[in-house]
Amino acid sequence: MQIGMIGLGRMGMNMAKRLMKGKHEVVVYNRSKEKVEEIAKEGAIAADSISDLVQKLSPRRVVWVMLPAGETTDIHLAKAATYLCEGDILVDGGNSYYKDDIRRAKEFADLGINYMDAGISGGIWGLQIGYCAMVGGKEEDFTYIKPLLKTLTPKDGYLFCGSAGAGHYVKMVHNGVEYAMMEAYGEGFELLQASPYKDSLDFKDVAHLWNQGSVIRSWLLELLESAFEKDPKLESIKGYVEDSGEGRWTVLQAVESGVPATAIAHSLFKRFQSRNPDLFSDKILAALRNEFGGHDIQKK
Repeated sequence: MQIGMIGLGRMGMNMAKRLMKGKHEVVVYNRSKEKVEEIAKEGAIAADSISDLVQKLSPRRVVWVMLPAGETTDIHLAKAATYLCEGDILVDGGNSYYKDDIRRAKEFADLGINYMDAGISGGIWGLQIGYCAMVGGKEEDFTYIKPLLKTLTPKDGYLFCGSAGAGHYVKMVHNGVEYAMMEAYGEGFELLQASPYKDSLDFKDVAHLWNQGSVIRSWLLELLESAFEKDPKLESIKGYVEDSGEGRWTVLQAVESGVPATAIAHSLFKRFQSRNPDLFSDKILAALRNEFGGHDIQKK
């Protein structure tokens, strides 16, 4: 099957490679030509512009965009739409906000272009083991792109979630759960690090052990085992944690829906805290304890 891929970042590049391994014809475009040239050497068809990419596809075209959420994705989707024909399919596979998908689906429908959203999980390991795909849009379009989804994912690794926005909604919640799971592991190992047994514990071995039949086993623990193998006490890493947006959207949606997603909210706020080693709010607490109880204050 033919597909046009716009965006060859860490995810887009590996997805294009996996599709090529599945014998699909992949036409690629990226703002930096070096990445296009790199994958063209492996068999991809290079395009030097979005219009060139569309021209190299045969109807019914499928154009898949893998770019940062927000304005960048909007610009590239709109540009691609100007060259597409009625019935062609535009897929946003980035981490977009589901309400943007609802808006886009209406806008592109007026042009006769079918829009789909695909929440993709798998990170840099997707090329090797496959991606998890959560898809929204029209079910007949989902059926049309199934050959692509079957190649991109492992067995049972894709799901039609509903109308436009459903795929990214499910992916948003997925990432919120991911935040909470990571925070739970972090707090657990923090307790081990503070324990009287820390010197006899190899955290890599603990992570490995917990993945052997334990109820908290997971791929995240496999990755943590790998991290501890490279750096047993993570001494080379700063505890500064960014968030890419989905956690915030999940918490906002929890507020909007009246759902007490307390663990996810806590994990998001802990990420904020990680970026402020000397929080003003903590100074407030220290000052108040000194004022009402005479408790000691640590001076800089």
